[in-house]
Amino acid sequence: MAVFVHGCPWRCGYCHNPELQRRPEQSAIAWQEVLELLERRKGLLDGVVFSGGEPTIDPALEAAIAEVKGLGYAVGLHTACIYPQRLAQILPMLDWVGFDIKANERLYPGITGVPGSGSAAWDCARRIIASGVDYECRTTVHPQLLLPEQIYELAFDLASMGVRNFVLQEFRQEGCGDAALNASALPGYPGTDLLRRIAPLFERFQWRGAA
Repeated sequence: MAVFVHGCPWRCGYCHNPELQRRPEQSAIAWQEVLELLERRKGLLDGVVFSGGEPTIDPALEAAIAEVKGLGYAVGLHTACIYPQRLAQILPMLDWVGFDIKANERLYPGITGVPGSGSAAWDCARRIIASGVDYECRTTVHPQLLLPEQIYELAFDLASMGVRNFVLQEFRQEGCGDAALNASALPGYPGTDLLRRIAPLFERFQWRGAA
């Protein structure tokens, strides 16, 4: 089961959950209702994944994970790697992490709209790799944001850092509110030749198409 947390300080053009970027003063669903649902679903659900938005923005996340674990569920996290210290606090509690690395550090501001965002993201990535927690590292690709050689450079740097499970994700128009990115998307980008160059860098590599 996925639990979506509102709030994200970044404004990536290809975000497919832009309605979750703003953090409201009050949640649409009380946390107690979620716990009651999980209590009823024992034996039917294997785990809970906290997603967003950016779930590590929520100061109550650590306590929420502890409560879910106390019910006997495995816990996963989807993160854009925004808050290294907050991530470090919860990593020992997690069974799995799906994390986004959007580009090499120097290219991050052009994607997120936030100066210095690349430093935080790569710091988070190093912490996840060092933690030993099971993970999936993924990057969304679009020709206006990452050129083919930049994609290869990114893959090479991730492999050199110790990433073993890497997914390239094709840009999806569904949910994207950026008209310019939608108009300039190239189906199948960056192409099979580059994917063949990247695949040997990783123990597990996957191309996740938009279709």
